[in-house]
Amino acid sequence: MPLNRRDFIHRSAATGAGVALAGTAGAVAAAPAEAAEPGHGGHGEHGPRTYSLRVLGTTDVHGHALNWDYFTNAEYDDATHNDVGMAKLATLIEAARAEKGHDRTLLVDAGDIIQGTQLSYYYARVEPITGRRTGPRHPMALAMNHMRYDAAALGNHEFNYGIPLLRAFQDQCDFPLLAANAVDATTLKPAFPPYLVKELHVEGGPNIKVGILGLTNPGIAVWDKANVQGRLAFPGLVEQARIYVPRLRAMGCDVVFCTDHSGLDGSTSYGDAVPYPENASSLVAAQVPGIDAILVGHTHVERPQTLVVNEETGRTVVLSEPLMWGMRLSVFDIDLELHRGRWQVSSVTAGVRNANTVEEDPVVARLVREEHNKVVAYVNQVIGTCTEAMSAAESTYKDTPIIDFINLVQSDTVTAALAGTQYADLPVLSEASPFSRTAAIPAGQVSLRDVAGLYVYENTLDAKLLTGAQVKDYLEWSAAYFVQTAPDAPVDVTKITNANNTPDYSYDVLSGVSYDIDIAQPAGSRITNLTHAGAPVDPDAQFVLAVNNYRSSGGSNYPHVAAAQSVWSSSDEIRNTIIAWVQAHGTIDPSSFGGDQWRLTRAGVPLFG
Repeated sequence: MPLNRRDFIHRSAATGAGVALAGTAGAVAAAPAEAAEPGHGGHGEHGPRTYSLRVLGTTDVHGHALNWDYFTNAEYDDATHNDVGMAKLATLIEAARAEKGHDRTLLVDAGDIIQGTQLSYYYARVEPITGRRTGPRHPMALAMNHMRYDAAALGNHEFNYGIPLLRAFQDQCDFPLLAANAVDATTLKPAFPPYLVKELHVEGGPNIKVGILGLTNPGIAVWDKANVQGRLAFPGLVEQARIYVPRLRAMGCDVVFCTDHSGLDGSTSYGDAVPYPENASSLVAAQVPGIDAILVGHTHVERPQTLVVNEETGRTVVLSEPLMWGMRLSVFDIDLELHRGRWQVSSVTAGVRNANTVEEDPVVARLVREEHNKVVAYVNQVIGTCTEAMSAAESTYKDTPIIDFINLVQSDTVTAALAGTQYADLPVLSEASPFSRTAAIPAGQVSLRDVAGLYVYENTLDAKLLTGAQVKDYLEWSAAYFVQTAPDAPVDVTKITNANNTPDYSYDVLSGVSYDIDIAQPAGSRITNLTHAGAPVDPDAQFVLAVNNYRSSGGSNYPHVAAAQSVWSSSDEIRNTIIAWVQAHGTIDPSSFGGDQWRLTRAGVPLFG
């Protein structure tokens, strides 16, 4: 019968076997994979009684095809000497498949594939992919197709470049992009395949059906509102798992494996903007019976094995998260026993393997080399000059010119956009975060990659109306980033930030106002000496805040801004806006900006000079 456009059939060149995925109607048919190698299962007189299979998992690869840092123009390295990229993962994957047997090993991803590096940006914005038949091939599709992925869940960053670009990537993939909780906003039917069923052939015994359920993050409705509003909706992970796990079991699945682009701890960064938690994988394990294991994503942490007991069945669910960017590979080993003609999972274990222990796979590296070289040339083009070097190394605890520069560009952009409107006379404030502590602009010639390194996310720019009182609330929320420190306590700059595990990207610096942050005071009572143009800020005064779309939509749960009136917005990435500013002005001169200032104090005494 003819296929729905979102149905997916993969036919093995070696066997001709077909695997059909759930389309919008939810129908699945599965055919055998290649025969299993002998010697991996226990055999009685009437065939095998035990069987072992392996699921390999990656997540949050974020456009890292090779072990390369486009912002430093060198091989990737960090303080613990991690390596990154699909080429490194490919070597780990091949070894893990060889150990267990290729025919009994599956490979899945938990999302955030096509955003995060200049390589992925290039094929979304500079030379965008258009689909399988025309235009360039996405380097991540090239790599993942060669590596024979069985499925990948959608991550929230898959939606950063808009639905058409995501559909083009989907078209280029030889594996399905799964998202049981990404639905059409009007019909509430699945917008992507919810699940995949794979059938493994067992010589001398019944075949084993493995159901792979994909779940994405409800925060997409907040973070990428401009791209998805009115088109897609994102129910909760637990809610959708309760629908599809029983369906997979009813279809005869012996193993149910979830790949979730969602962290473990039940926390949420967007408050009550949507009624579903952001990091819900542990809730899925605890509240939805019938799941054997979960590949966790989204939070960029390393969890080799986490055990969660299901509240209804008492069975243990095994979860694993392999860090980020291809630094680790999760390995799930699943043992089964045959009981009355049906396979039952007897044990699951998980662990991670480190990509810095292997060399890059030469075939994967060769597959993406042309695309990589094109992007290296693109990011190294000179676009301007800077009169003195700027660094973000101290930006988390000091007012620095490099953050002031981002705020200058954003303020200039919003001010120009509002010229001639009813808001033209309102003062423009701007927010920026120290996204990267290693960001730097050199003195002398400045390349595109230097500037791009200031803003590592694909955020766009909004302008929102806030009152003076709301601006103070905003700053108080931001100031909770600092650890409360007594006036006479020693100060270690490595320990006074990131209170309550608040990430750097959730800490905002505002320009257009001057203020002190008194870290001797409790959170919520730290902002003092808040002034605009030399005078105390009037709580009733109106201001325009230049703010990124993540924050504007509720990201990090800042007060007031999500509900505030929008007076202007742009679809161009802030990174591009900064690059265009440098190209238009030619020279960055730190002495010409940064008149406003903020500083850390304790009981009114400045911490630094």
